[in-house]
Amino acid sequence: MKYSTSSNLDNPNFPPIKKNDKVKVLSGKDKGKEGQVLKVDRTNNKIIVEDINKITKAVKPDQKNPQGGFVVKENFLNASKVMVICPSCKKTTRISHITLPTGKKVRSCKHCSEHIDK
Repeated sequence: MKYSTSSNLDNPNFPPIKKNDKVKVLSGKDKGKEGQVLKVDRTNNKIIVEDINKITKAVKPDQKNPQGGFVVKENFLNASKVMVICPSCKKTTRISHITLPTGKKVRSCKHCSEHIDK
């Protein structure tokens, strides 16, 4: 028997990275660079980071762009290649999840124990 699967289910193994987080690249051609997360794709374990992993794409001429040419844009990057930078201590850190007395779950820094989610 086949079970129906939804393509928009969250990946339970996805690192705790959210849009607008500041991250540092750990490996690859852009190793050591820092940027802000623009887009998160949890199903494919990919993220887009500002000014990281840029590609040059050829564009055919059309009515909007009659001359055509090349476009430089950011490409997806595997989420396991980056690490979140803590906004308070400015270090790359792993994320721990803390439940507040109000019942709300927040992400916190492993180094300084400050909340990343404000």
